[in-house]
Amino acid sequence: MPRNDPKADVIEFENQFYIRAESSLADARTLVLLHNDTFAIFDRYGDFQPVGLGQQGLFHQETRYLSRLELLIGGHKPLLLSSVTGQDNVMVAVDLTNPDMDLTPEISLPRGTLHLSRNKFLGDGICLEQITINNFGHHLVDTDLSVAFGADFRDIFEVRGQKRPHRGRYLTEEAERNMVVLAYEGLDHVVRRTRIHCSETSATGTSGGITVPVRLRPEQEMIFTLNVYCECNGTRREAVFFDDALLRIHSEKNASCLADVDIYTSNEQFNDWLNRSRADLSMMVSRTHFGPYPYAGVPWFSTPFGRDGIITAMELLWLAPEVAKGVLSYLAATQATHLDRERDAEPGKILHETRKGEMAKLREVPFGQYYGSVDSTPLFVLLAAAYYERTADAEFLRRIWPNIQAALEWIDNYGDLDGDGFVEYARQNDAGLLQQGWKDSQDSVFYSDGTLANGPIALCEVQAYVYAAKNQIATVAEHLGHPDLAASLTLQAEELRRKFSAEFWSDELGMFVLALDGKKRPCRVRSSNAGQCVFSGIASSSQIIRTHESLLSPGMFSGWGIRTLATEEKRYNPMSYHNGSVWPHDNALIAFGAKHLQQKDVALRVLSGLMDLSLFVDLHRLPELICGFSRRPGIGPTLYPVACAPQAWSAGAVFMALQACLGLSISAKDSRLRVYHSALPPALERVEVRNLRIRDSVVIDIAFERYASTVGVNVLRRSGEVDIQDFK
Repeated sequence: MPRNDPKADVIEFENQFYIRAESSLADARTLVLLHNDTFAIFDRYGDFQPVGLGQQGLFHQETRYLSRLELLIGGHKPLLLSSVTGQDNVMVAVDLTNPDMDLTPEISLPRGTLHLSRNKFLGDGICLEQITINNFGHHLVDTDLSVAFGADFRDIFEVRGQKRPHRGRYLTEEAERNMVVLAYEGLDHVVRRTRIHCSETSATGTSGGITVPVRLRPEQEMIFTLNVYCECNGTRREAVFFDDALLRIHSEKNASCLADVDIYTSNEQFNDWLNRSRADLSMMVSRTHFGPYPYAGVPWFSTPFGRDGIITAMELLWLAPEVAKGVLSYLAATQATHLDRERDAEPGKILHETRKGEMAKLREVPFGQYYGSVDSTPLFVLLAAAYYERTADAEFLRRIWPNIQAALEWIDNYGDLDGDGFVEYARQNDAGLLQQGWKDSQDSVFYSDGTLANGPIALCEVQAYVYAAKNQIATVAEHLGHPDLAASLTLQAEELRRKFSAEFWSDELGMFVLALDGKKRPCRVRSSNAGQCVFSGIASSSQIIRTHESLLSPGMFSGWGIRTLATEEKRYNPMSYHNGSVWPHDNALIAFGAKHLQQKDVALRVLSGLMDLSLFVDLHRLPELICGFSRRPGIGPTLYPVACAPQAWSAGAVFMALQACLGLSISAKDSRLRVYHSALPPALERVEVRNLRIRDSVVIDIAFERYASTVGVNVLRRSGEVDIQDFK
């Protein structure tokens, strides 16, 4: 059917695609798969269509190798029965049937006669699909199944909306008996090819598609595969078989560093959230040359990000420290060694993000290897210290110790731009990020009257990260034989704590101010940034109490979580990216500040709010963020339309928030597990953590039971010597 036929689902007009309002394609829900540097966003039919936000397609190394894929039976779009992403995130399963069809002028096929099953999964640069067709009718069916293809080979930044004045050229399409090849030569002189191969049946490759004859007697079945190979620079991927590749993917999953994470609770809905989060993280933790690394989010951030990787590793540290080791190894290997103003790079600075696509290679965007992040470097040091406490892996810390020292030197020399003892940021080129904290929207830092602040900017949470990094790495320095450095770092941390309290605390706000501007004027704004200061230890007891009270006030707590900005502030907008929205990872870091505290109201409210949120979102998958509207009885949350889902640090939020409520802390060097003032929300009567490995030879199962006024802690299994301390 022509694409401009008024009866078609998709209509093309002036190079733009539109969907008829009455079309089933107006349903914008999608199915997501990810495997290392390859990801796919399908519609619910298992197709790719240029609809919705235009992000559907098969992507490899940040190039869209397939932008259109549409399956038709006898020239008709099938009817959708159901579609789902498997619980382990390996496979998308779609069930379809035929509509009422006229096979010939004399022969019609009633709807529901044929059942079409599509099972799809990803490998490295490969999308494999097995299609099964069953005839449940009483007569011979003679028709065909066709699959139409299109490949725009757009860079991920183009898909996000960035315009390019020039592009490469599309090469002549190749079609064979059972294969179609689409190709593009980029301005980077790289030839990228999409090869679609149909096997285990007779097929005809034509321009833009493949057609498979379907001739089925009653109760007969036919099965064939449709494999899509993403190739570049003349490399031809070896043919793979569906069952063999699927077995290999499952074996990888079973051997992943998250395979042994085992938490069970008395609340099945909470378990669904836990299991989906673990499955999402297992999917997003990709294999690199340096170990496992959690890619940030699908679709826009499916690549290593420094800040995101570190925070995700921190969320998982108590359960899967191998992730932290992989993150530290990768970031140490990519640490900046020289000045490069185009990339905001300075010696010792830790990566913000890296990109592999055509636009990054041509430096049309500066993010090929970009360092415009003020907090990745202190967070790197903090994660290294936390990893050492969790694992006692002195050998690894010695290996990356030069990187830790370089990061500490960056903090003091390049991070502190004016020598005032605080770490500030100011971008070095106009193409880079204006705001370089985790809230990197251009309007995220401002004064109480709403006007934007002038840089260099010293964010409150960044100073807290620096304090925690120096304070905790001092202990590691002592253990590794650097006592003078340890003493110096401890003194620096205490001086920072004193000065930070004097300059950033606001009695008027009841929390730390958002930031100091270039003239050291405070941005007196109630923000979630202040909540992230608490877990570092930089705040006094009275400051913690006041901050937590402010965070749980109606202006900050939406009912689903803590807003990034209070409703009273001038720039509050619940639909903005950073000025009033709710971010799960932000909430988890705020909750983490209550880990050692007796008063756990913040942690309990955050965990409960996020759990309720998980009940309303597809697959119990927490998105990158939601809108900050106040919770209304009987009405679900307002979703943010372009939020990434899955997002690694959103998936990790449940584990950090739960750890905060349990008050669980592990010191592998002392073979000690401490539990500080455990608390559970009413929805969780019991939590069991199984196979918790303290050291290689120490494994325990531990249960937490909620009673009227306390939480009981019981060790169910203990293997090896471990000291367990319960602080009530």
